[in-house]
Amino acid sequence: MKTFLKSTTALLIASSFASQAVSAEALKEIGPGEGEVSIVAWAGYIERGETDKGYDWVTEFEKSTGCKVTVKTAATSDEMVTLMNQGGFDLVTASGDASLRLIAGGKVAPINTALIKSWSTVDDRLKDAPWHTVDGVHYGTPYQWGPNVLMYNTKVFGDKVPDSWGVVFEEQNLPDGKTNKGRVQAFDGPIYIADGALYLKAKNPELGIKDPYELNEAQYTAVLELLKGQRSLVGRYWHDAMVQIDDFKNEGVVASSSWPFQVNLLEADKQPVKSVFPKEGATGWADTTMLHAEAAHPNCAYMWMEHSISPKVQGDLAAWFGSNPAVPAACKGNALLTDTGCAHNGFENFDKISFWKTPVAKCASQGECVPYHRWTSDYIAVMGGQ
Repeated sequence: MKTFLKSTTALLIASSFASQAVSAEALKEIGPGEGEVSIVAWAGYIERGETDKGYDWVTEFEKSTGCKVTVKTAATSDEMVTLMNQGGFDLVTASGDASLRLIAGGKVAPINTALIKSWSTVDDRLKDAPWHTVDGVHYGTPYQWGPNVLMYNTKVFGDKVPDSWGVVFEEQNLPDGKTNKGRVQAFDGPIYIADGALYLKAKNPELGIKDPYELNEAQYTAVLELLKGQRSLVGRYWHDAMVQIDDFKNEGVVASSSWPFQVNLLEADKQPVKSVFPKEGATGWADTTMLHAEAAHPNCAYMWMEHSISPKVQGDLAAWFGSNPAVPAACKGNALLTDTGCAHNGFENFDKISFWKTPVAKCASQGECVPYHRWTSDYIAVMGGQ
C-alpha cells in the first residue's frame, strides 16, 4: 500500500513532473548487447513456445542478439508499478493506468525513437498516445491493445447472448433460470471502478459521467454503491488469468469481465465460452514497452523494443492473446493471426474503448475529480465487504 500511495502521490505534482521527466537522458546510440534483458509483463505477452510451440517470439531474438530474455509476470498494473519501484528490471509492458505513474515517479526513461528503426510503422493512433507521451517526449514503444470483454458460458446463456454489463453488476436470474449470485466475477484492481462508471454512464445518464476515469464526488459515490452491491454477487475477484480460466472450467463461474487471452485459451480447450462487446462499450488497455530509468541492460532493451514491433511478433502475439497489433502491417500475411484476425479482435473498435488511464485530481472533463489513491483504498474496502 505504501508503494501504491507513493506512486500515486507523484501525480499530485503534475505541474512539475513533466520538467523532471524530460530532464532524464534518452540513449544516444545502441551499443553491444549486455547479454540479457529482464521484462515485467502481462501473462501471455512474452512467449518462447513453452505453452504452445507455435507461439515463440523469444528464441530467435536470443539467437540473433545474444540477449537472454527473463520474464516476471505481473497480474495487475499496481503490481507492475511496485516491481518497477523496487528495481532490477529493464522493461515493463505497462498499461495506461500505470504508465503515467511510472513517468511521474521517474521510474522510466525517455525513448529515443530514432534508435527504433521500425518506429514509423507503428499505428498513428498510438504513436503519440497520452499514456506514454508527455510534452512530445515518448516514454515507450506501443506493444498491443484491446478491450476488456464480457466472457460468458454459452450453455448457461443459450441463444440469449448477454448484451449488457448489467449481468455482472446487478442481481438477476440468468437464462438457465438460476441467479447470477456467486457465479460472476469482477477484476481485482482499483481501475475496475471505471467499469462500474462506464456502466452507470449509460444506465444513469443523469449522473453526467463523461469519462469513466474522471469522476466527481457524487459520481464516484454512485459507482461505489454499485460495486458494494456487486460484492454479494462476486464469487471471486480475479487477477490471475489462469485462475480465472480454471474458475470457468471447474468452479461454476459463468460471466465476468475478462481479456481475450482467457477467451482464446478456453475456446481452444473446447469449453462453452464466448465473449461480447456490451452495448455500454468497454474499458480497455493499450500497453507500452517502457524502459526502466536505471536499466542495467539498455542496449538489449532497445533491441527488444525493435524486435517487439516487427510484423511477425505483433501478428503472432495478437493471435495468441486475442489482442490488436500496434503495427497495422501485422494484420495481413500472418499465418497465425490470418487476414481476418484483426477484424475478429476488434481492430476497428479503437474509438469505442475507454482505455485505462490513471485518475487524477485535476481532470479535463470537470475540473475536480477523485484521484487514484482514493480508488485504491476504497476498492480494497469494497472487496473486503466494507
